[in-house]
Amino acid sequence: MSKLTREDKIKIYERRKKGETIPSLAKNFDVQESNIKYLVDLIEKHGYDILRKDKNRTYSKDFKLQIINRILISQESINSVALDIGLVSPGILHNWLSKFKENGYNVVEKKKGRKPKSMTKPKKNDKILSEKEKIKQLEDEILYLKAENEYLKKLRALVQERELKEKKKLRIIAELRAKYPFKMLLKIAGISRSVYYYYIDKKDIDEKNKDIIEKIKEIYYVNKGRYGYRRVTLELKNQGLNINHKKVQRLMKKLNLQSIIRKKRKYSSYKGQIGKIADNHIKRNFEATAPNQKWFTDVTEFNLRGEKLYLSPILDAYGRYIVSYDISRSPNLEQINHMLNLAFKKNENYENLIFHSDQGWQYQHYSYQERLKEKKITQSMSRKGNSLDNGLMECFFGLLKSEMFYEQEEKYKTLEELKEAIEDYIYYYNNKRIKEKLKGLTPASYRSQSLLVS
Repeated sequence: MSKLTREDKIKIYERRKKGETIPSLAKNFDVQESNIKYLVDLIEKHGYDILRKDKNRTYSKDFKLQIINRILISQESINSVALDIGLVSPGILHNWLSKFKENGYNVVEKKKGRKPKSMTKPKKNDKILSEKEKIKQLEDEILYLKAENEYLKKLRALVQERELKEKKKLRIIAELRAKYPFKMLLKIAGISRSVYYYYIDKKDIDEKNKDIIEKIKEIYYVNKGRYGYRRVTLELKNQGLNINHKKVQRLMKKLNLQSIIRKKRKYSSYKGQIGKIADNHIKRNFEATAPNQKWFTDVTEFNLRGEKLYLSPILDAYGRYIVSYDISRSPNLEQINHMLNLAFKKNENYENLIFHSDQGWQYQHYSYQERLKEKKITQSMSRKGNSLDNGLMECFFGLLKSEMFYEQEEKYKTLEELKEAIEDYIYYYNNKRIKEKLKGLTPASYRSQSLLVS
């Protein structure tokens, strides 16, 4: 869209608003249809002011990384993110991503030769300052105070990390350079320009770990930020790199690569006391020595802006493998039956299987109990008010929602998109997501090994 003038862009927007089609506008202005659509959406969201190009506009390294994470980890579309932050073209974001991956998952910042503006000093003469000069002087003083305040906050945080060294002061200056003038920060820190560049130009102690760092970043981003340092260490080992977990932890902390924090679920299918149906045969012993010894089930709710989906899976204690599942808009008996049909599809022998659930109404239903009896499965139920009795399912639901739903709801436009994401995650969980407890294997690989041996 660079060949279009500001007036052209306004004309396109106004003609589109009057009903002219996008193909017609693309033909008349010799621009791709996708660019026309983006331009119209851009003006619709930000108004005409967004068309005033600021040639000196730059983006900090931290800002670029935050935006790139929205795409690589939160899986937002490039167009929607570009629109949100008001880029004149989504091509700018494509370029950021391309450079990011080419440089080993490092943000590329353009180095510009212009000098940072220094603090305006009062003139030492009798000339009366104009209103503009007074305002500029006041703005510089406010900026100085803000920079000083933010510098001191970061300084106090580092003091709490033990000793305070020149290097830590320099780290703060480096972090704040995108926001405040360089000379101002040097003055606040009491450091000369030569001292600053002496340390900055010294070789990074982790230069020798460059290849390992790139591998860590690759694993982290491929798994959408779901791996902490322990799981990253295991995946490195699977790839033939035997790295100490403490080193991986240090490097990930330095790179600010943090795994997603888990949250608790809220839905419960328990609806009052109906009667004692089955004893608790699990008694919080969640271990199994082979597949199909202990199964667990429950229902969890996904609330997407008032619309709801319900997931009902079966989890095998051996390898924590998801045997089958059903996703429905209603937590009804049909959902449970479909889940069982999928689980029993292989016609295996389930005679010694214990199948555990909470006291949800679905599991107290006569038809559910009969289906288990047909397969000679022993039904087991948690005690009333003891969610830990079904701890494996609780753990899986917490993991699932933390890694693909909580604080990511905005990227799912419809329930159908959310359903597809849940299905994709369960496939990823079974077949791609390695577990420390399984010696670096996925649930599917661990299960397959046992079935081959038997």
